[in-house]
Amino acid sequence: MTNITESITHIVSSQKKYYNTGSTKSISFRIDQLKKLKLAILKNETDLYDALWHDLHKSKEETFLTEISIVLNEIDYHIRNLKKWSKPKRVSTPKHLLPSSSRVIYEPLGVTLIIAPWNYPFQLIFNPLVGAISAGNCAVLKPSPHTEKTVMVMDKIVKDAFDTKYVHLIQGEGEVVNVLLNQRFDMIFFTGSPSFGKVVMGAAAKNLTPVILELGGKSPVIVDKDANLKVAAKRIIWGKTINAGQTCIAPDYLLVHRSIKNELVNHIKSSLQELFGDDIKSSNNYARIVSDNRFDKLIDYLTDGDCIIGGNIDKSERYISPTVLDNVSLDSDVMNEEIFGPILPIITFDNIEEAINHINNNEKPLALYYFGNSSKANDIINRCTSGGACINDTIIHVANHNLPFGGVGNSGMGKYHGKYSFTVFSNQRSIMKSPTWIDVAFRYPPYKMFKLVKKLLS
Repeated sequence: MTNITESITHIVSSQKKYYNTGSTKSISFRIDQLKKLKLAILKNETDLYDALWHDLHKSKEETFLTEISIVLNEIDYHIRNLKKWSKPKRVSTPKHLLPSSSRVIYEPLGVTLIIAPWNYPFQLIFNPLVGAISAGNCAVLKPSPHTEKTVMVMDKIVKDAFDTKYVHLIQGEGEVVNVLLNQRFDMIFFTGSPSFGKVVMGAAAKNLTPVILELGGKSPVIVDKDANLKVAAKRIIWGKTINAGQTCIAPDYLLVHRSIKNELVNHIKSSLQELFGDDIKSSNNYARIVSDNRFDKLIDYLTDGDCIIGGNIDKSERYISPTVLDNVSLDSDVMNEEIFGPILPIITFDNIEEAINHINNNEKPLALYYFGNSSKANDIINRCTSGGACINDTIIHVANHNLPFGGVGNSGMGKYHGKYSFTVFSNQRSIMKSPTWIDVAFRYPPYKMFKLVKKLLS
């Protein structure tokens, strides 16, 4: 433990010294580093495909769509826009403060810590890193140890692209995270569970370190009676089966109007056959559960209802087929814990108010999905809060870097992606500049012109 502490303390100290040289603040330097990162990713792209297949049974296509392409597009977007984003912004000055002028400048926060989970191990560490680099920071990266092969490739990417005094990836188990959280960083970016998010926030509070928490929760899907059920079923099951449901914004449970439940279930069956064929287990496009512990946890959920679709398992491969559970109690574990797997409980309602009340009586979700009439959708969005939402679709909002991504309440705090990543890793600093050729007397004691000042300020 002592060696780990000394090593991590040295890494953080060396990054602080390097940051204090001011080298990372140059816009040209930041753009060059983003280009280096892109080249390193492309150089190791084949190894990433192999590693993610080994760790999560992700196909090359799914890996590109949900991991690599998102990061590469983010890098390109920052390279194109960084000069514009980083320019000082002139803002208006109230008349009683004239002839002073006002502007906002964007400066880096310093040395940042990025802690990422195992479900999208590449995307969820490098996407925040793009924001950290773009804003001019140094970064320490802590990936999850549960995707060992992918971490090895990511470590190679980081070493190919960067000096350790600028960006450093640290491997290890829980004790490494504990030592890191005891360091004084200038910002901590954490993606993971709400329970560990509280640990991160508690550690950060000791040093008043700002945190961005990208958490999760139970993201509901409402399917109303006027929904296009064929399209809804396909988009829901697509969102649920990406990475075998191990996605923070995956549809967690269905709230379905009773009158269309059976028809929706039939469409889900058809959609599964269309997407994965007759033998889902043999499909190269269907992932596996990350660990035995997670597999065992998910299997427990299968007893919380009746499996009307799926329910097939193979522990030797950590395979669980896409499963729909019916007759589920609202008090059951599967309805009170984030599932994070390919299990989809279905709850019926007779009146949309029941669905709204259920959502509002629980923690605020990271995502909310509604299938039905657009005018009704707007009412749902206005009455139920969430980190993000899709109308007549699932998950795709995460791929638009023009949209802020993040949670609210128990599902997280802070937003990133695109310009929001640049902003969240920056200190928006207020600057006022006053001339010396005039020095108005009314602001100084003994306030001889107070009546005029009061009038100006009223």
